[in-house]
Amino acid sequence: MIASLAQPLALPSAVPTRRLRISVVTETYPPEVNGVAMTIGRMVDALLERGHAVQLIRPRQHRDDHPRSEQRLDILPLPGFPIPFYRELRMGFPAGRLLTERWRETPPDVVHLVTEGPLGRSALDAARRLGLRVISDFHTNFHSYSRHYGAGLLARPIIAYLRRFHNQTHGTLVPTEELATELRALGFVNLGVLARSVDTRLFSPDHRDPALRRSWSAGPEDPVMLCVGRIAAEKNLQLALTAYQAFREIRPTARLVLVGDGPLTARLQTRYPDVIFPGMRIGADLAAHYASADLFLFPSLTETFGNVTLEAMSSGLAVVAFDYAAAHRHIIHGHSGLLAPCDEPDTFISAVRQLAGDPAFASRLGPAARQAVAGFDWEQIHQHLEQRFLESAREE
Repeated sequence: MIASLAQPLALPSAVPTRRLRISVVTETYPPEVNGVAMTIGRMVDALLERGHAVQLIRPRQHRDDHPRSEQRLDILPLPGFPIPFYRELRMGFPAGRLLTERWRETPPDVVHLVTEGPLGRSALDAARRLGLRVISDFHTNFHSYSRHYGAGLLARPIIAYLRRFHNQTHGTLVPTEELATELRALGFVNLGVLARSVDTRLFSPDHRDPALRRSWSAGPEDPVMLCVGRIAAEKNLQLALTAYQAFREIRPTARLVLVGDGPLTARLQTRYPDVIFPGMRIGADLAAHYASADLFLFPSLTETFGNVTLEAMSSGLAVVAFDYAAAHRHIIHGHSGLLAPCDEPDTFISAVRQLAGDPAFASRLGPAARQAVAGFDWEQIHQHLEQRFLESAREE
């Protein structure tokens, strides 16, 4: 039954073929650039390739964003508003009446709720009224984010809201068993783990670009440190900047590249004129930025997974990260990267210093990291997701 979401998966080939109607409700989607949008964009593409019909419900992304159909994909953009502290993304307004009418007329086999904002909440209420099967995702630690925006007192009511939201669905998918354990301790139920993968052909050392390195004023032997992600308080970038300064005490020609954008960009550009800020990068351009660096710093402590960790490993970089989420699952300390306990920023800095003082050691970590993710396969992940939906639809 519902608890089977947390049980080991049977082989996907054992599931009878059935074409589903799946309504995906999300408040972020490509071409928006973030880990959730990337993951859900891949998921929708995979479901379509397998012959399922997808109704994509999301906030409008621009003025001319109108409802449309593309083969088995129906796109329903709805009104939204900018997210506080994250104005490049939007939340959707509640749309319970509209969704109830649409789903009563053409009920989906499964409703997949990706985000928990007003649009997602209204979709959950509409689905429950109609007796539809609902699967949710837990992608973002909003309760942790609140502490970085002067709203720490909101952490408890936020987690209470998230628990109530997810516990009203038929199952919640999380990216790691570690996160599932944490959420169970907070009272979440019916949790299942659906892992993440990485495109090892796109994110590859083969895309190293000497011309790009020269644009950073980095010679062939000059170490380049990289961070990728939103330039915002919750990403703990000050620790990366402190580690960079410690690294330069040993290797003065080192460079630091911060790929991304966010509310702290202008302030950090002013305060750290020697740091390179290329802005947001996607696709092959982003892959070249990864491959053209040497070390990857991931100081964040608010991730549910951290896709960028796998992208850096796949690109052959020596990674320094805290021992949780993707890094905990995929890095062997001292072999395919360096890990610091989550409550020890000084150990994080010491690990960076270690790589500065031992270039040969640093150069061995990157190939080992690449090898650690070489067998990853999005196809298998998407087969497992499809099986989750098929199982849920059979439980009607």
